[in-house]
Amino acid sequence: MQVTRTPAPKSTVQLEIELPPERLERALNDAVRALARRTRVPGFRPGKAPRPVLERHLGPGVVLDEAVDHLMQDAYREAIVQEEILPLSNADVEVVQAEEGKPLIFKATVPVRPEVTLGDYRNFNFAPEIDVIDDARVDQVVDELRDQNATLAPVEDRGAQEGDYAVISFIGTKDGEPFDGGTSERMPLIIGQERLIPGFESNLIGVKVGETTEFDITFPEDYGEPALAGAVAHFSVELKELREKIQPDLDEDFIASVGRFESLEEMRGDIRKRLEENALDRARHGFADRIIEYAVANASVELPDVLIDQEVEVMHDEFRASLARQGISEEAYFKAVEKTSEDIHAEFRPNAERRAKTLLVLSKVADEEGLEVTDADVDAEVALGRERYAGDERLTEYFASERGRSFIRSTLRRSRVIERIVDAWLADHPEHPPMPHLEDRVGGASGTDGEGGHDHGAHDHDHVAHDHDHAAHDHGHDTASTEAEPAAAAPPTDVPARAG
Repeated sequence: MQVTRTPAPKSTVQLEIELPPERLERALNDAVRALARRTRVPGFRPGKAPRPVLERHLGPGVVLDEAVDHLMQDAYREAIVQEEILPLSNADVEVVQAEEGKPLIFKATVPVRPEVTLGDYRNFNFAPEIDVIDDARVDQVVDELRDQNATLAPVEDRGAQEGDYAVISFIGTKDGEPFDGGTSERMPLIIGQERLIPGFESNLIGVKVGETTEFDITFPEDYGEPALAGAVAHFSVELKELREKIQPDLDEDFIASVGRFESLEEMRGDIRKRLEENALDRARHGFADRIIEYAVANASVELPDVLIDQEVEVMHDEFRASLARQGISEEAYFKAVEKTSEDIHAEFRPNAERRAKTLLVLSKVADEEGLEVTDADVDAEVALGRERYAGDERLTEYFASERGRSFIRSTLRRSRVIERIVDAWLADHPEHPPMPHLEDRVGGASGTDGEGGHDHGAHDHDHVAHDHDHAAHDHGHDTASTEAEPAAAAPPTDVPARAG
């Protein structure tokens, strides 16, 4: 077998494979036997019909086609092993010559992992941006805490105003006739949130409990119900109930209810500390994001379509999962937005291309930095995945598989290499405030649950939890993903049957 390897566009390799005539002859004999065994020919026992009879029965050229298809499969497998190629998906095949008595020649265009050419990824001229935490920001969190602990009290001495909690009944008519969905006996709403038709709630301002107001309103041109889009409707609305939010006073009872504090000053100090810690955490993550963008912008890589297609499918799976968490079916969503799966894929594609390139560049940076992940590191992530997805047996098995472990290893390499660059920059700039990981901090405040109390969780800047979710979709695909190193999946080795 003779194999000629030629680089091709979009990170593909073209293999021209030539097989000697005697190998095609053996394949023809094998094809006759195989076809004879599975074809019932009158007057012949199974497996005994000669080739001329088979071709009269099945059609001319069938034996040659069978022989060529099987021979190409075998030869392709041999060629990618010989050339040490890891295909990303099945090859596109073109038969150049397939005639008895002559060499079999065919070309296979194989998508392969792209080569990434790195540019600069360390000598950037930007720095972390840390939010300033001032008294006004602390006051905002205190107000948020008071709002979370507010109670609702009936309003009796004034009309409705923005922010009030109301219950209304209404009757809507169009051209003097009621329309579907235009009537309700009890509709709760918060005035000013514009849950209903734009401008509807502003007509309730000043109305008191028990009063009725009437007004005309025009439906938006893009309203979901075509019969009402752009139409003028008349509404008669009665205000049945009205309540206002009453925030608690900043007294000892309130302070004690949100944490173990002796005074307002102690509570504010705890809030400030938490805000400052989270500002540092956001600054670190934002800085890492900018480093990634810088590295990707300076790198060059020619992405094969198959990698972009795979990333689109992953994004589609993530989108389906998001809809499911909201209790919305994909069919209902497509109907509501008047789009198709193809429309969504077209919208996903630019971001899918960016994601695929980012993953490849980060893997290359990790190679350049010589960053390795130990088996113990992978074991810890496998344990985390099993804990997080304890109810998903298929996914937990995936994490324990060789492909799953390779996926986790490459994810950790990409994330940790960025953390290494961040830490190196901080070491070179000792004048900059430290930006430790949340998990590296000792102790920590344990009081309020405002923004300062948000738990970002222990992680590098790798979004490992998100990558576990990504893996949940990726492990169902047969082709090797950009998420994994080359050893993450066995290479697909099937060649599609030739056309005709």
